[in-house]
Amino acid sequence: MSKIILLFTLASILFVPCQGFSEEVKRGQVTKLPIPRYVSLKAKEANARRGPSLSHKIDWIYKRENIPLEIYAEYENWRKVRDFEGFGGWVHYTLLSGIRYVLIKDELLDMRLLPSNNAQVIARVPQHNIATLDKCNIDWCRVTDDGYKGWVLKSGIWGVYENEIKN
Repeated sequence: MSKIILLFTLASILFVPCQGFSEEVKRGQVTKLPIPRYVSLKAKEANARRGPSLSHKIDWIYKRENIPLEIYAEYENWRKVRDFEGFGGWVHYTLLSGIRYVLIKDELLDMRLLPSNNAQVIARVPQHNIATLDKCNIDWCRVTDDGYKGWVLKSGIWGVYENEIKN
């Protein structure tokens, strides 16, 4: 009987989620900022290298200013990034910016006046456009693109996390 109680207690500790424990945020060794995180390309052109130095081979050249990138590693002055297609490499930190942009994933993404499916559509944003990110709630983000400012479904953009809230 005591073995059953011990097994039950052990199983409840291992399998029942505890409200008191919060998920630990991974931080970069250099910046102490969250890893992963989204940034944007500050330069009109940037080389993505195989390793974190100028002596490493260039695998990819980004030629689009403000494109959102995800940093997922840091080493000294270098950040390992990937784009919306998963391509990337090591980029020097001076070529990156903390200003947030998003890439439109959907073919024509409806931009609405308010964060609601019933709100008026004020623009249709073409696929692969880069929009400035303003703020996000759980399902919607307010963006600016080509003079229009409005709300788009978070699922239709790349450059913001599914559970991210931005004020």
